[in-house]
Amino acid sequence: MTTNRTFTMIKPDGIENGYSGAILDHILKAGFKIIAMKYTRLSPETAGQFYAIHKERPFYKDLVSYMSSGPIVAVILEKENAVEDFRTIIGATDPTKAADGTIRKLYAKSIEANAVHGSDSNENAAIEGNFFFSMLERF
Repeated sequence: MTTNRTFTMIKPDGIENGYSGAILDHILKAGFKIIAMKYTRLSPETAGQFYAIHKERPFYKDLVSYMSSGPIVAVILEKENAVEDFRTIIGATDPTKAADGTIRKLYAKSIEANAVHGSDSNENAAIEGNFFFSMLERF
């Protein structure tokens, strides 16, 4: 089942490097509509909760530390086939393997500092969006 909403987050490196406006512009030009947006900073505890699925992985502590190292922009987007289309415009996790013109090819520095998060499924898009926004009935 496809849905028309997905979740993204501009990560601390995207904010620190001054790319948030360009990334949002890229998203809008790809036909997405912004439904909700929040500029915030994750505490280590909150970042740990968000990435709890990775708790047993060796990179978990570094991920939590990185994601709580600076501000982020959390965004709920709307477009037909939103999750799949968004995964296409952000590109591969490794920016050296991302297609030309994708957000990660343009704005990411590394696998770890890859500028944006994008939900990987319709189910996770709802979970992740609801984690940041109290609009359960609308997401």
